[in-house]
Amino acid sequence: MGRRVMIVGNADLGEGEKALTETADIVIRFNDCRSAGPGGGRTDIVAVCNTGRPGKKMLEDAGWRANPCVAAASEIWSIRNPEKFAALRAPLAISHPELDDFCDDYSPGFAAFCAETGKTHYVLPAATHDRLDAELSAYDPEPYVTPSTGLIVIAEFLASRARADDAILLAGFGHKGWEWHPWEAERRWIDARIRGGRLARYFYTSTLRIASGA
Repeated sequence: MGRRVMIVGNADLGEGEKALTETADIVIRFNDCRSAGPGGGRTDIVAVCNTGRPGKKMLEDAGWRANPCVAAASEIWSIRNPEKFAALRAPLAISHPELDDFCDDYSPGFAAFCAETGKTHYVLPAATHDRLDAELSAYDPEPYVTPSTGLIVIAEFLASRARADDAILLAGFGHKGWEWHPWEAERRWIDARIRGGRLARYFYTSTLRIASGA
């Protein structure tokens, strides 16, 4: 039997889905970990949007630092590679001038937080983002700025952390939100990997079922 890995997005979860995360071997949550609710929940990795306003807000927020999920996690992942986003600054100044602080990097602050709290800080490689952009192009996305935090983390876990016998389960992914993420292409990217047996969606109704398709 391999590990059960749950990657838990911030879309609404039922109480059954929340409870089932407690029995997983690895649980990854995002940013403020609202998927777990105010009481927290099993969390091993918190993946953060380390650039722009979200990164700044988290580091300045004592509530984020005291969040039970953040406290429980052994790793913080900064998902936006600083060099990658530094290179995006000039083209975004032309195409999206309203995103003037989008590429501001706060990964040193997350590294300092991890050093203070005994956690591992991991900055995702730019190659993950580049590879994902290339793969998403197969699904003819509308113009976008960057893949979502969730998709980048899924791609990185598959590339660098997954074992052959892992069951990697997704919950709380609604494929909607910020207008400059390629949501439909992301859904299709995930569905292709579900069909290939690399991922599954996790649903809880009256009984648990793991979907083999979208």
